[in-house]
Amino acid sequence: MKVYEGKDIRNVGLVGHLHCGKTSLTAGMLFTAGATNRLTRADEGNTLTDYDEEEIARKITISTGLAVVEWQKQKINLLDTPGFNIFINDTKASLVAADAAFVVVDGVAGVEVQTEKVWNFCDEFGLSRAIIINKLDRDRSSFYRTMESIHATFGKSAVPLQLPIGWERDFKGIVDLVTMKAYTYTPDGNGRGQECPIPDNLVEEANAAHELLVEAAAEGDDQLMEEFFAEGTLPVNHIIDGIKEGIRDKRLVPVLCASALHNIGTDQILNFAADIFPSPLERGNIKGRKISDSEHPAAFIYKTMADPFAGRVSYFKVMSGILRNDAHLVNAFTETDERLAHIGVMSGKTILPVTELHAGDLGAVAKLKDTLTGHTIYEKGHAIAYEPIVLPEPSIAFAIQAKTRQDEDRVGTAIHKIMEEDLSLRFGRDPQTKEFLLSGCGQQHIEIIVSRLKKRYQVDVALHSPKIPYRETIRGSADVQGRHKKQTGGHGQFGDCWIKMVPLERGKGFEFANETFGGSVPRNFIPAIEKGIVEASQNGHLAGYPMVDFRVVVYDGSYHDVDSSEMSFKMAARKAYKAALAVAKPVLLEPVMKVEVQAPVEYAGDLMGDMNGRRGRLSGMDTKGATQIVKAMVPMAEMLTYQNDLTSMTQGRATFSMEFDHYDYVPSLQADKIIAAAQAARAGEVEEDE
Repeated sequence: MKVYEGKDIRNVGLVGHLHCGKTSLTAGMLFTAGATNRLTRADEGNTLTDYDEEEIARKITISTGLAVVEWQKQKINLLDTPGFNIFINDTKASLVAADAAFVVVDGVAGVEVQTEKVWNFCDEFGLSRAIIINKLDRDRSSFYRTMESIHATFGKSAVPLQLPIGWERDFKGIVDLVTMKAYTYTPDGNGRGQECPIPDNLVEEANAAHELLVEAAAEGDDQLMEEFFAEGTLPVNHIIDGIKEGIRDKRLVPVLCASALHNIGTDQILNFAADIFPSPLERGNIKGRKISDSEHPAAFIYKTMADPFAGRVSYFKVMSGILRNDAHLVNAFTETDERLAHIGVMSGKTILPVTELHAGDLGAVAKLKDTLTGHTIYEKGHAIAYEPIVLPEPSIAFAIQAKTRQDEDRVGTAIHKIMEEDLSLRFGRDPQTKEFLLSGCGQQHIEIIVSRLKKRYQVDVALHSPKIPYRETIRGSADVQGRHKKQTGGHGQFGDCWIKMVPLERGKGFEFANETFGGSVPRNFIPAIEKGIVEASQNGHLAGYPMVDFRVVVYDGSYHDVDSSEMSFKMAARKAYKAALAVAKPVLLEPVMKVEVQAPVEYAGDLMGDMNGRRGRLSGMDTKGATQIVKAMVPMAEMLTYQNDLTSMTQGRATFSMEFDHYDYVPSLQADKIIAAAQAARAGEVEEDE
């Protein structure tokens, strides 16, 4: 692979909703540029960027794939990102490596929910962008209806750079509104347009659209505006200058036309990326350091792949300086030395070796010791650390159980290797339920992880819904005695204490106080009383769940000079605790989650009705473009199946996030069922022991 300077590099992300054609467009550009020898399609499962066996089987992009195109003496790094809501976090994490983005919109469906989300990602990273209206060869596709959808969602800054020639199945070419030339494409899909006259039925429309484009290009530049008013138009090179300035200032979003299926327009898309999108050198300073070859070397790790054979492969962006083979850099997070033995650039799953990479370029290296996603590596003595991407917490959790003892020994190691490449995963043991929980962005996400565990690491596990971590508390108060007396042949056991138990505010936990006086209970036995109550509270009273949010005050008692001991007072405390709960009105608490759902506006009524059916309390609603945002507090027990239900309710067009918020009382009807189930389970355990 040839080495390119930063001015000749373009880092471009392809983003958009699921099935809008990003992967097929990437494949088309690769074929048009000669990087591949045949045209492949995403729905056939044989593209360069969707190489993972799960991606091939499911025919969706799960993780961002990289490909390199050499076009017009420039290097274009293409990042083919996921559009499925469950994997959209990977899109966000990968866009940190991009300097511009093609937002792909389905010419039939128009702007969809995830399109808006990835648009916001581009805003967050300050990326220049253009829109590609894809699938214009499909039945019921419409360039003009899609433009209306784009304007309604993203505003009037979206300006056509091209017009389609032909409709639906007759779509065969484009009119370039910058040069006012037309191009048609052959059925063999070679991607190279043949110049032809603008069709007569499009001449008037093309002239009007050209004038609007010229005006939009000149609008932000006083010199271009003067030239426009004086001449009534602009030469092609000045139009291009105006467009470049417009997308850099985020006041202009060019719109292109394409068909990934028949490889129409990909050469013009490549021309646009090479001629108009900014190079990484034009991004300016980041963290006070310029993206330039003259600076000291530094790189940011934006992605990690865990290969069971090659080991850890780290994807990086050269933020400054020139990285060469065998460079020794320092990890800003771990402060350890890392040697970059064999750097390269990614082409699908293959690393193409290079001798060096210049500032702004994207590369990869295998087998770094301690460097993970989000870490910065820099030249010793010139420290710098770039901010890692913060992703939302997982929205769903499953209990995971190894099927054999051998699997049990290996499951933790295998999951942690997968977690190195998937920042949306969480894995840990619930201290109350004693279950190992695997948390992700949706059921399909977790199922894919389970499949990878088996195929990559030969670890077989089973999934089931996690136990709900209920709690118990009290609503009343109690003033009781706990007395433990036992006489044996030798020393006896004697402990006696009086306690007051009162409820605390939600979330306060447990408080203990000693108000004894006059030596009624020796001071050295007080910790034993507290310990006895703490231990007893772990098993609750109603259904065996931990007791929380209560205060115990020991205020009196008695002891025996010979028979009293720490164990005796611990047992006395347990009896006092049990007596107190008999009168303190114990109740069940359940975890309540803060839920936020984003869906098209037309589903707002269904979403609110469903939330009410789940005992949810609406806490807010907001409308952003064509997206309805519903916020609610919902019991965790009602959210275990929400992912699948939401997908069915909205045809997969909605996303949700969920995080723990607080504990609240369980209604009596539900509480009775929970208590009965817990008592039945305990009775079954007793019978099994017998």
